[in-house]
Amino acid sequence: MLRKLGAEFIGTAWLVLGGCGSAVLAAAFPGLGIGFVGVSLAFGLTVVTMAYAIGHVSGCHLNPAVSVGLWAGGRFSAKELPAYIAAQVLGGIAGAALLYLIASGKAGFDLSGGFASNGYAEHSPGGFSLAASFLCEVAMTFAFLFVIMGATHGSAPKGFAPLAIGLCLTLIHLISIPVTNTSVNPARSTGPALLVGGWAIQQLWLFWLAPLIGGALGGIVYRWISADQPAPVAVAGD
Repeated sequence: MLRKLGAEFIGTAWLVLGGCGSAVLAAAFPGLGIGFVGVSLAFGLTVVTMAYAIGHVSGCHLNPAVSVGLWAGGRFSAKELPAYIAAQVLGGIAGAALLYLIASGKAGFDLSGGFASNGYAEHSPGGFSLAASFLCEVAMTFAFLFVIMGATHGSAPKGFAPLAIGLCLTLIHLISIPVTNTSVNPARSTGPALLVGGWAIQQLWLFWLAPLIGGALGGIVYRWISADQPAPVAVAGD
């Protein structure tokens, strides 16, 4: 169990460092900025790389909403949920802290820029309302869990689950960065919010509640439409 939790901690730290790091350090870099398309791809790549690295160790959840969704879908034990979620949140905080140490090495760095935090209403990148942001996060996390459940189905093509899951996360970011800066992951949201404080902490509730609802619904619905599935495979195809 400690090895599983260590894998989840490292993997979630990598997701935050790689995904949020691309947004903070590279998205708007003068002349060479990767924009939100590049940030979307970076988040997807963090999942692909870690799924192949630790999928056979912990399942590579990296996300409390994924753990809850897999539990709701009958793929994960309830007794392991609290420890997995704790490891993921601590990993997200560690990744954000490391990113802060790197980013603050540049003169003029200021957390008031948002530090890739998630937000709604006046803190939504596109000015989307609370209701729209909540619905978007539920829908995107639902789709994420639906794809995860299908890609790791016992009859799915072996070894390709990380690619499907990573590409799904990329697509989710392409859709929803303008709405909420894309969470679908409470651990990813918590790390940056704790450093930014203020409004980011006040709005953090949405980026826990909506992904957990969406993840649970995604797991339940996939379990319903594929009730007679073979035993699930590891996320890395092992």
